Amino acid sequence: MTSSTDLPVNRPDITIFHNNRCSNSRGALALLREHGIEPNIVDYIATPLTAPELAELVAHLGVPVRELLRTKEAQYQDLGLGQPAVSDAQIFAAVAAHPVLLNRPIVVTPKGAKLCRPPELVLELL
Repeated sequence: MTSSTDLPVNRPDITIFHNNRCSNSRGALALLREHGIEPNIVDYIATPLTAPELAELVAHLGVPVRELLRTKEAQYQDLGLGQPAVSDAQIFAAVAAHPVLLNRPIVVTPKGAKLCRPPELVLELL
């Protein structure tokens, strides 16, 4: 950690896809700040990602899109997203329309991208 007089350094090359209502998301952001990093914060609930942006993010993460879904959200059940016949494109469209379906926080740094649940996983990206 930097000294208490040092302010976090703006790091536009580090992005957190953040939901302030989520304790894991707040925890990951706090860890970044404790390490002297002020990341680019994307409040994806207020400004939802488009389906193409989501596809690009998932490709960067290198995981199936289904791994990023919040399966306990009502919209997940309402939209039938657990059905095997639902395509990735349909999932991207659903998450673009209902951003609460996206699991968080997702952190992107020059070292890679990761779903940071638990928040301490963010340290692997520093």
